[in-house]
Amino acid sequence: MGLTRSEIFTDEQNKLSTLLKAIAHPARIAILQRIIISNTCICGDLVGELGLAQATISQHLKELKTVGIIQGTIEGVSVCYCINPKTWKLLEDQLGAFLGSYKGETTCC
Repeated sequence: MGLTRSEIFTDEQNKLSTLLKAIAHPARIAILQRIIISNTCICGDLVGELGLAQATISQHLKELKTVGIIQGTIEGVSVCYCINPKTWKLLEDQLGAFLGSYKGETTCC
């Protein structure tokens, strides 16, 4: 039996790809920016700020949480979300290394 496509890539390539896929939506970027700007956990006030339906925001939060970019805690009847610092640092390091590997213009094209 042949290899699956993910098996031909390194663990680092697969992990970076998974993280980037999770943030590759404007609503998710807006959610992450809102959490970062607030510098605290966000508890249910994203609907009014982003103008999206609660169900839509919940789905985006679920995707971000599934890959570990955000983490959530239950406080009463609300779930509060914040950046997962460990995953954020991993994303920052891997994406920084990837983007930093380009050394400038070439004469090939």
